[in-house]
Amino acid sequence: MTFATAFPDITKRNEPLAPHAHLKIGGAAEFFVEPRSVDELKRVLGFCKANRIPLRMLGGGYNLLVRDAGVSGVVMRLSAPAFSWLETSGRTIQAAGGGQLFDLIATAVRAGLSGLETLVGIRGSVGGSVRCNVGDRSGEIGAAVRRVAVLTDDGVEQIRHRDELTFGEHTSDLDEPVILWVEFELEPDNSDAVMKRMRRAWIFRKAHEPLTFQPAVRMFRDPPGEKASALIDKARLAKTRVGGAEVSDRNGNYAVAHPGTTAEDVLKLLDLVASRVKDVTGATLERELRVW
Repeated sequence: MTFATAFPDITKRNEPLAPHAHLKIGGAAEFFVEPRSVDELKRVLGFCKANRIPLRMLGGGYNLLVRDAGVSGVVMRLSAPAFSWLETSGRTIQAAGGGQLFDLIATAVRAGLSGLETLVGIRGSVGGSVRCNVGDRSGEIGAAVRRVAVLTDDGVEQIRHRDELTFGEHTSDLDEPVILWVEFELEPDNSDAVMKRMRRAWIFRKAHEPLTFQPAVRMFRDPPGEKASALIDKARLAKTRVGGAEVSDRNGNYAVAHPGTTAEDVLKLLDLVASRVKDVTGATLERELRVW
């Protein structure tokens, strides 16, 4: 039995991934599946493990580059209502992993709960944002995490508590294939004050990132004690272009994909930037962009 015949109602074959990725480039997925329930999700995980089928989770596609040749195996997206709910109780919010980070932030702000408002403008799913510990000098999402429900690769649900989790800069030790939901513990505050902080964060972030209409991705992690964008600027790489991929002149650590860009263009640009920065500054840049 093939994957498509095992899950015919929720599977698409050779599904183009470009429409599902922020850069709007890249090849197709051999199998693209969107489970409708947790039980169905568990069956997909079990089938993939039993048949040794590669499985990748697609969140918002905001920090992802899909190679031009596409992806073999299964790409799964949690888009059904079963994976996008939000529940507020006192100072805690539980959010399903497939929901959007912006909806979580808006819910917290309306409830007068502080701790997530400075993340406004960062795009992605709740699960992907926690897995990557999104944030910046104003704060990271991991600081607000109380516990996380995950599914192992054989479909077993586990709860990981805060003292069992490790968060670093744009990384965590959440390596299970699925984040079902996350519970956040936040600080009660005046809603107007939280809203004002959110607006300030929005203005600052939008002033230091590529324009909204430009498909763009962050390229590298910040080295210890340094900013990747400052190192790239020092190497005078703003507006450096390979094919349709260009270093942003608003923030040097972003690659902008112009119409006609290929994944290969982006990869070559990243290699060029890392090489030039190494030559000019001596610093080694580590790729942050996920590549399939």
